[in-house]
Parts: sequence; structure tokens; C-alpha cells
Amino acid sequence: MPHVVPARGEIPVEYTWDASSVFPSDAAWEAAITNLLDEVLPALAGFRGRLNEGPAILADYLALVEQVTNSVNRINVYATLFYAVDANDPSGVAKRDRAQAIAARVGAAMAFGEPELLAIGFTTLQNWLTAEPRLAVYAHYLDRLEHRQSYVRSTEIEEVLRQVNEAFSTASATHGILANADLRFAPASDDSGETYEIAQGAINALVTHPDRVVRRSAWESYADAHLALKNTMANCIAAGVKQNVFTARVRRYESALEASLHPNCIPLDVFHNLIATFRKHLPTWHRYWRIRRQALGYEQLYVYDCKAPLTKQPLKVTYAQAIDWISTGMQPLGAEYVDVMKRGLTEQRWVDVFPNQGKRAGAFSMGAPGTHPFIMMSYNDDIFSMSTLAHELGHSMHSHYTFSTQPIIYARYGLFLAEVASNFNQALVRDHLLNTSNDRDFQIAIIEEAMANFHRYFFIMPTLARFEQEIHERVERGQALTATSLIALMADLFAEGYGDEVVMDRERVGITWAEFSTHMYANFYVYQYATGISAAHALADRVLSGAPDAVERYLGFLKAGGSQYPLDILKHAGVDMTTPEPVERTFGVLANLVDRLEKLLQR
Repeated sequence: MPHVVPARGEIPVEYTWDASSVFPSDAAWEAAITNLLDEVLPALAGFRGRLNEGPAILADYLALVEQVTNSVNRINVYATLFYAVDANDPSGVAKRDRAQAIAARVGAAMAFGEPELLAIGFTTLQNWLTAEPRLAVYAHYLDRLEHRQSYVRSTEIEEVLRQVNEAFSTASATHGILANADLRFAPASDDSGETYEIAQGAINALVTHPDRVVRRSAWESYADAHLALKNTMANCIAAGVKQNVFTARVRRYESALEASLHPNCIPLDVFHNLIATFRKHLPTWHRYWRIRRQALGYEQLYVYDCKAPLTKQPLKVTYAQAIDWISTGMQPLGAEYVDVMKRGLTEQRWVDVFPNQGKRAGAFSMGAPGTHPFIMMSYNDDIFSMSTLAHELGHSMHSHYTFSTQPIIYARYGLFLAEVASNFNQALVRDHLLNTSNDRDFQIAIIEEAMANFHRYFFIMPTLARFEQEIHERVERGQALTATSLIALMADLFAEGYGDEVVMDRERVGITWAEFSTHMYANFYVYQYATGISAAHALADRVLSGAPDAVERYLGFLKAGGSQYPLDILKHAGVDMTTPEPVERTFGVLANLVDRLEKLLQR
């Protein structure tokens, strides 16, 4: 009997997220848009050319900017709740496009603000912070503005840069539509001829299937569908890179990499140290591939074997069991943390749980002040899905504490911090489970989850970061990006990572970049998964070892939002990411997991 991915309408409502908690209806969403465009934006325009009139006017303006920003965010959240779960639904696509257009229009309407603040001068602005109590909260915002003042352009240029945001989102949106709506996957099959339908939400369950034929056919079908559209997808990603380079040059940065790191006061060495440390420790990965091949009893290990179960009893984890394990694992952070999280999972419908046709790839958490967090994922009743849920709950709880603590201007904590809380949750839950049972197969299953997580964040993502660096530098040198050159580059980088231990199909491995239709369009995002998992393990170790004030300092990290520079927030929590040491230590964690797995497999 074929294994079929259900249609969206077949998913029970209790396992879908609750869009009505943001706006009770489409009509209410429309009313919010009308109010924003017809009432609030004209009021905002009334401040143009007036910010130098005094601290009271500036305080009024910044308060209105926060109101506008939050309105745009809520409008976007509501639209995403429809589009992300069914790319085949035209009304959801229309909502997403409209929300993006509104965001671009609002960004352009606010473009005059920072050039006018720079014209006032920071000496005067500092005096105003003291003179007007309502401005005191903006001290860090103004410090950030002073830090990047050389890269803020005139009002006219800033307005153009913000107006093009909607057009610049087209490359990513096109790639997403191709991946989530238009790709057609040949079904996977086993030796007996039983078929398994492939969809974005089902592929992870198939590439971890115990049947090697199912894994191989699923992996090949998934890659082949992307290869069939390789030229279109290559054109999309080339456009995205060119847009990053264009924006960096208009702002007068030396490179797209600098444009990504400088606003958050992150030295370029943080990126380069990560890549150097990753390459230094590739032999740990080579050893893991060798142990995996031997445990599976294969003469050769192929890429589609990298997540093959290592025992004959893969761990089945229902969604209800996952909630229980995660809640228990997070108890070191205290009852309040666990209670908020469980209420979101069991009562407030934070999570859109199961796969369905048209649901976009991957998983994410989102939200805005005034909404609770929302999680999209595709739960498959396995340990890897439980891990993904724990990961996304880390994001959600980070947002919950930030939204509850910070003013709207600091409600976004940025990508460099985002992947810390998510991986922290996984580390705590994993530690709990490893201490739950000494059963050999259970221990192996938990370590397999850990290795799958490290594989994504400490192998795939650093490799994609190397790829991202090279393709941006090629465009900066005036070179072309084609499907052929992108596939060759990706294959070369993965060949270094797999070494002589994994047999590669260069074309199918080389198309990996196309399988990340969101990540590759956020300028230098992917390296932050590796820095995030490194900081997460350092902070989790402090909590688990009972370091003084470790829990309080970690919760302080969650509450800080964007109220300080990312590196400063992490230092206060207990980890210094300006040196390679946290990344080195996390490779030590990885090596210990490989040692532990090898001993279990020899039992």
C-alpha cells in the first residue's frame, strides 16, 4: 500500500497553529492594513524634516516607529501562517506577497529617520537622552547607529534601498515556490515495490528509513527533482548574491560579508576562525563516517547512508512523548520556563505539527510582540522530529522572554544569537535522555540524534558557509555563477568533508545548495548555526554542571533580546565567541560522542 502525504485539509485542527490568535479573521487583518496605510503612515510622514525640533518630537517619532514596526510584523506573521503550510493555496501566496509589499512601502516611508538623526549629531542626541525620559531606552539604538554611521546613506538613497526590498525578495520567493509548490518527486520504493510519496515534510523520515533501498531512492529522487530545475534555481541564487553585493557596495562596505557582520559589531575573524577550526577538525567527521560504515556492515558508505539507523530497533517517539521528554529535559531552567512552554504546546496551539502536501521545507519559529510564538515543522514520530521540536521551542522561548521583557525596538535579537537558544534546548534534552536509560539501543538512538544535529549544524552549515563565501567573492570579482559552476563548487567542498570514507554522487551532492531555499538568501546566515551550537554547548555545560548563577545568566540572555551587541550578551551569559575556543570545545563534544558511539557499537 502506498505511503501518502495527506492534503492540508486532512490535518486535525488541534495539530495546526491558531491564526485567529493574531487576527480573528481575514477581515480584521485587512482592517489592520487599512489603518496602517491610511492613518498611521500619514502620521509618520508628518515627522519628516522635523526630528531636529527637540527631544519631545523625537520621542513621539520613535514611539510611532515602534507602533508601525509591530503592525507590520503582525501583518506578516498572519500571512506566513497561511503561506508556509500550503504553497499550493493561492490565497496564502497572495497574503505573503501583500505583506512583503507593505513591509517595503513602510520601510521606504521611514527612510528619512536615520539620516535626520545623523544630521542632528550624537553630542546633541546624548544630551536629549538625559533631557527627555522617554528617550532613555533608545541609548543602545543610538550607539548602534553611531557605530554604522559611515554606512547610512542620504534619505533619498535609503528610501530607494528600502523600496527595492520587495523586488529583491523575488529571487528567494521564486526559489521557494519552485521548491515547495512546483517540484515533482518520483516516489521512493523498497525491494518489494511498495512506494513512499515524497514531499518536503516527508523527506527526513525517508532518508532515515531502515531500508537502504528506500533511503537511496528517496535521496536520489529528492536531488533529481532539484537538478531538473538547476538552471532556474541557479539563476535565483545568483540574483540573491548579486543583490547582497549591490547593497553592500551602495552602503560602501568592502564586501557582503562585512555588510553582514559589521552592523552587529562582529569582527570578521569570528567567521574566518570558524571556517579554519571546522577544516582543522574534519578528521573527526572522517572517523565518524568510518565507524558508521563498519557498524552498518557496508563495504562502501554512500551519502544516503549518513543517517541510516544503527540499530534494528529505531526509537519511535510520538508527539505526546516528545512533549513529555522535552518538558522534563528543560526542568533545570525552572518551573516558569517549562509551564509556559507546555501551555504553548498543549493549549495555545503554537505548533503546526505534521507534514502535508504543499507545506514548505524545514522548520522555523516566528512571532511578534503581541502574539505568541509559532512553530512550523513536519513531525514524523521519531527521535529526529523530537529534536527539531526542542530546537524550535528554544527559538520560541527566546522570543517569549524577549517579547515579555524588551521594548519593541529591541524585540529582535538577530541571527547571531538566534541559533544559541535552539541548540541549547537540544543539548539539555539530550543530556536528560542519555541519563534516563542505559539500554544500548536507546543510548545509540540518542547519540544518533546528536550526530544528526551536529551533521546539520557542524558539517552541512559550515560547508554551506564556505560555499556562500566563495560565490559572493566570485560575484565581487565580476565572475558568473552558473548551475554547472555552483554544483562543481559544492561537490568539491563536500568531497573535502567526506574524505575517502563516503562515496559521492557529485551531481546529486552538488545540488545541495538548491535544497536550502531560505537560508542561502539571508546574507551570511548559515555560519551562525555553527557559532550558535558552539555557544549553546558552552552555556548548557554551565547550567548542567551547576555553575554559580548559570541559570539566571542564561535566562538573562533570553530576556536581553537586541538590547546589547550579540557578543556582549553572550559574554554576560558566560561564553566569549570572539575566540575559537568555544568552537574547539564543541568539536571536543562531537569527538566524545563519536567515542561513546564506537564503544556502544562494540558491545
